[in-house]
Amino acid sequence: MTVTERLDGLLQDTRFTRFIMAVILVNAVTLGLETSEPVMARMGELVHLIDKICLGIFIVEILIKLFVRRLRFFLSGWSLFDFVIVGIALVPGAQGFSVLRALRILRVLRVVSVAPSLRRVVEGFVTALPGMGSVFLLMAIIFYIGSVMATKLFGASFPQWFGGLGQSAYSLFQIMTLESWSMGIVRPVMEVYPYAWAFFVPFIMVTTFAVVNLLVGLIVNSMQDAHSAEEGERTDAYRDEVLERLKAIEIMVNADRTALPGSGAVSAPAPDRAKDNKL
Repeated sequence: MTVTERLDGLLQDTRFTRFIMAVILVNAVTLGLETSEPVMARMGELVHLIDKICLGIFIVEILIKLFVRRLRFFLSGWSLFDFVIVGIALVPGAQGFSVLRALRILRVLRVVSVAPSLRRVVEGFVTALPGMGSVFLLMAIIFYIGSVMATKLFGASFPQWFGGLGQSAYSLFQIMTLESWSMGIVRPVMEVYPYAWAFFVPFIMVTTFAVVNLLVGLIVNSMQDAHSAEEGERTDAYRDEVLERLKAIEIMVNADRTALPGSGAVSAPAPDRAKDNKL
């Protein structure tokens, strides 16, 4: 077995995957501890040391993947994701790069690339993006129409909420999220405009109960499709493995048959000499 095959087997080993997962979680804890001044005053050097060790492990893992997969490494979206996340940690933290250094916490996102269940969720979300774009466009049209109407209807009496297009859009967004929409905005407006409910209630029904649920349905459907595709790949791989084993068994059986003496011709039964003597 070559070195490349051994390293590839190491990458495929579940124990190695669990080890990387544990390192990610430990690194997440150390990055959180760096935000605590009392902790850093007591054991700041230890926290930084653990952070450097975790980063070193991530770099070694990336180098092993590059050595084993070479150019195929850059064909995988998840490999590129890991490469960028680890690369951000290597950016010096001086001057203008301090913001990038703060992005070291993104290393926690490596849990997504390691855990298959989380990858399935992200893949389903990414698959749903085209459909979500259409829904967002529909929601933008509804918000634009509602903002113009709210500004025209209620802007004169309530300029703090509906004084302009942007203010109306923000107020309608708050109403869509159902955050203090009744007592905070709608009821005060209804004291001046008693029939204002005829505008706000249909808006809530269209945006909150229809469009938002449509987004949720798209994401759930995409996750189910991703799960079905993954199960199909597993089934195909298992079928191919079974066929390969059956072929190997068939080859072994044929080899054993050809190895037996006289297997090429059927031998005639031996004469019964006892019956000949009696005759």
